[in-house]
Amino acid sequence: MNVKRTLGLWMDSGTASNSDDAGIDWIRILPFIGLHVACLAIPWVGFSWVAVVVFLASFWIRMFAITAFYHRYFAHRTFKVGRITQFLFGVLGATATQRGPLWWAAHHRLHHKQADTEHDPHAPRHGFLWSHMGWFLSRKHLATETDQIPDLMVYPELRWLDRFDLIVPVIYAACMFALGACLARWAPGLGTDGWQMLVWGYFLSTVVLIHSTLLINSMAHAVGTRRYETRDDSRNNWLLALLTLGEGWHNNHHHYPGSARQGFYWWEIDISYYVLCMMARLGLVRDLKKVPANVRQARQVRDLASR
Repeated sequence: MNVKRTLGLWMDSGTASNSDDAGIDWIRILPFIGLHVACLAIPWVGFSWVAVVVFLASFWIRMFAITAFYHRYFAHRTFKVGRITQFLFGVLGATATQRGPLWWAAHHRLHHKQADTEHDPHAPRHGFLWSHMGWFLSRKHLATETDQIPDLMVYPELRWLDRFDLIVPVIYAACMFALGACLARWAPGLGTDGWQMLVWGYFLSTVVLIHSTLLINSMAHAVGTRRYETRDDSRNNWLLALLTLGEGWHNNHHHYPGSARQGFYWWEIDISYYVLCMMARLGLVRDLKKVPANVRQARQVRDLASR
């Protein structure tokens, strides 16, 4: 891939294509590298409690957008929403800097069809680093697998989000800088400014968010317990569930991907599902799909010690 075309893909990924070459295009992933390098600016921008609060809010709100909407809605259609809500949460998910909703959903659907086989985009059997981030940095998975998402391709606004997937994160970063600048002017006692808010609220928050999400691809297929005899290596991991608002109940999810709830039992904390239930009460989402009782009891691993 030539340099000019690679640079063009930063702003318009609509012309991207996948390759059999699993190598990394280092020029294309410069923005990803830049996210991590920018976190090194923390000693220069300093610390403030308001920066920490914004860091946490930015992390958790966008984590919900990824887990509840990118994953449970766009990839698995486990509930229904109106078109405006669909777009707004598609935009919010795009601020997480994990590509567009169509690209994300398409690759995730492919993962479920080929979980932990040679055709799985991010099977840990291919190596931890590959399953964690090598797969999406490679040339093999650059383009959106549109054949996996015909139900989503009918929405031009989602196709736009997917094609220009860098625009929303850039706007979000600019808003973080503007927030810090406004606080520095009108509330100087908080001890923050534009640069501090940009680093804490966008760069650091985004890097932690990305790697927390990616741990589901890598660690949740290698570390944890198995309740169900699935054909893959998926695991339930309570720590990852807390970190990702419920996604860590991954063996449950692979047993029955069609449920909006991934913590199948009351003691399995699934914050994304609880928030979706509140949204359902407000009329923002509807028809949350649950796990049928017979499905929840089926194919359970009998020898618990073998887990």
